Amino acid sequence: MTSRTRLFAPLSLEGARLSNRIVIAPMCQYSAEGGCMTDWHLAHYGQLALSGAGLLTIEATAVAPEGRITYADVGLYSDASESAFARVLDMIRRHSDMPVAVQLAHAGRKASCEVPWRGGAQLAPESPQGWRTVAPSARPLAASEAAPLALTPEGMVQIRDAFVASARRAARLGLDAIQLHGAHGYLLHQFLSPLSNRRDDDYGGSLENRMRFPLEVFDAVRETFPAGKPVTMRVSGTDWIDGGWTIEDTCVFAQALERRGCAAIHVSSGGLAPAAIPAGPNYQVPLAAKVKAAVGIPVVAVGLITDFDQAERILSEGSADLIALARALLYDPRWPWHAAAHFGEQVAAPPQYLRAAPHGARDLFVPPGD
Repeated sequence: MTSRTRLFAPLSLEGARLSNRIVIAPMCQYSAEGGCMTDWHLAHYGQLALSGAGLLTIEATAVAPEGRITYADVGLYSDASESAFARVLDMIRRHSDMPVAVQLAHAGRKASCEVPWRGGAQLAPESPQGWRTVAPSARPLAASEAAPLALTPEGMVQIRDAFVASARRAARLGLDAIQLHGAHGYLLHQFLSPLSNRRDDDYGGSLENRMRFPLEVFDAVRETFPAGKPVTMRVSGTDWIDGGWTIEDTCVFAQALERRGCAAIHVSSGGLAPAAIPAGPNYQVPLAAKVKAAVGIPVVAVGLITDFDQAERILSEGSADLIALARALLYDPRWPWHAAAHFGEQVAAPPQYLRAAPHGARDLFVPPGD
């Protein structure tokens, strides 16, 4: 297909070929059982895989049971969780040729929580569905929460090795890409921010030291995941708090990742601690633009991007290389179809749906693989 817009121009991320610049961002469903995907994930990812987007990213997937945000998070740390993951992935592969990535994550001090529709509060370690969390330093997210255990060097090695083991499972499953979750106040972000990292060893203090553990995790995963398949990182561009992680820090971190073979940077923000975030359309795009100016690898913009022309403008102005959608795609899983019709582009659709093209856009759909 020949595109007339940036939004529908293809892009290659190492071995993963994206048919367009629309990325399905990872969105936690809090619907797993014992770390294992369920029938909900068959329905959820089945519809997203038929959306016509360029890349599907599976939700934050814990590398260890204690790395889950909630007891209902997906994991990729056991044979059972790998088998359940394979069931969903096999279904996607039967009906879609969309590349599929997984976001590997560890929640650190933001783990052991209730699911959001039951309040989302952190569960006490002694709760039947709770556990003691870990973090760079023994500083809880909120004063009312149990303090996390400060990670020892041995504990950090165990977590790094857990990322490696999950990456090995991801490779065995045939996933097309891995994204490491270094944003939203989860463990890797906790190491990066001076607000949560108060260590006095080689992993705390200076920016170089605070970046050390996330970079070690990246290096270990990049070494494990097959060459020619991309490993990317999601980052919070800023904590939105004075004295916290900044966009300038993010640019330095992104450059270090680029030197190590990172294939793309997905720029979000916040999540480390309660903060006044100026949320609104495009509110994170300036962060992505600053990172894009600092590196030569593709940059993904995300956050309250809902309008077709808005998405195209971000790309055409050079603020980012890809657009990630999350809640907008939950609301409208056919957003890429509608965007293609809006711009007079073409988009892949399963053969069962080819006759669904609306009047006036009869050439909208092409079969997968065209």
